[in-house]
Amino acid sequence: MLAKLRLDAVLVQAVIAGALSFAHLHDLAAAAGQDGWKAWAYPISVDLLLVAAWRRLRSLRPAGEPVGAAWFWFAVALAASLGANVATAGLLDLGNVPDWLRILVAGWPALAFLGGTLLVHSPGPVNERQETAAAEPAEVADVERVPDLASRPDPEPEPEPEPEPEAVESPEPVPALSASAPEPSPVPVPAALVEHARKVADEHRTRTGDRIDTDTLRARLGVPPPLADAIAAQLA
Repeated sequence: MLAKLRLDAVLVQAVIAGALSFAHLHDLAAAAGQDGWKAWAYPISVDLLLVAAWRRLRSLRPAGEPVGAAWFWFAVALAASLGANVATAGLLDLGNVPDWLRILVAGWPALAFLGGTLLVHSPGPVNERQETAAAEPAEVADVERVPDLASRPDPEPEPEPEPEPEAVESPEPVPALSASAPEPSPVPVPAALVEHARKVADEHRTRTGDRIDTDTLRARLGVPPPLADAIAAQLA
């Protein structure tokens, strides 16, 4: 826990220097006629330009890119900060600021905006440009590998084979119908069922005095019509 709370001496020194520089820039801007919130905006603008130029230097130097523009704007921001520190040390009468200093303070926003824009939109390191350039030829090569179908000549149509003559199949001979249809095969009737049907027929004759018909016999025995016809034939 104590290791986390330990303060770095360099960090403390940077905070103190930043606070003093911030206050000196505010005092100089206020003395040059920039009162209210405008006096507080000047030190922020100077510090942002200083940080942006330093970050650009750190990204261009390892890549071997020219760093002249980044050094120029870093020097401009450093001169504005250092100049404010020196001017507020008693060498300048803040109650009677010269006109040239008022002009510099009034023109600083436009100068800082120009420097920040040039730093942001300047060409990046060579590695980034090489990666972008390497990706573009790969896409072009993929496009070139696509065959140009429009430039190919149309293939000559192959001659269609002549249809072979279809073999005429001779009609199959239709079997001649017999003069008389075959008689259906008799339905086998169990002997026990015939005896039972005979008793039912005798009972019907005794009760009604008439011979039992096929429908009544089928209803009494509960058999299908073909079987009832076979039983009635045997009872006749």
